[in-house]
Amino acid sequence: VGEDQKQHLELARDIAQKFNNDFASEEAPVFTLPDPIIPPDAARIMSLRDGSAKMSKSDPSDMSRINLTDDADTIMQKIRKAKTDPEVLPSEAAGLEGRPEAANLVGIYAAMAGTAVEDVLGDFAGEGFGKFKPALGELLVEKLGPINDRFVELKQDREQLDAILAKGALKARELGTETLNATYKALGLVRG
Repeated sequence: VGEDQKQHLELARDIAQKFNNDFASEEAPVFTLPDPIIPPDAARIMSLRDGSAKMSKSDPSDMSRINLTDDADTIMQKIRKAKTDPEVLPSEAAGLEGRPEAANLVGIYAAMAGTAVEDVLGDFAGEGFGKFKPALGELLVEKLGPINDRFVELKQDREQLDAILAKGALKARELGTETLNATYKALGLVRG
């Protein structure tokens, strides 16, 4: 989850813990306690238009974000037009202080490449955004392209999409029924 959703997960955890404490044994809890997984480098990705504002699908400008459904040309255009500053990229992360747009783009690159910000800066130190932005765009296209391809494929094949949805619903029903039955049992209720 993103950092902004952590509070919702914590609420779910508190409710599950309260139920387990009140109605289940320690050896056989009814609910699994959820733990957030928030990758530190990608915990908060900022807007492509304003490095101090969170990237959000509710932003009125589509150019402020990368959508998973964006095609390669759109991704490249959005990165090309992303707000930056005229300075070259520093060799160390400390050099990104006070440069929110630069820090954001470098952070996105690091998260998508599965590497550290320091490694990205090591590769691009002294370079301007004229070289960095195309590299970032290509990386995003490489990583997100298959998601978009699959989206387009499923959008055109309604039968396959319905089959995937039905399979997911069946699995959710099976898991949910098991948990619901355990909940009824823990509460001492009889299902009719």
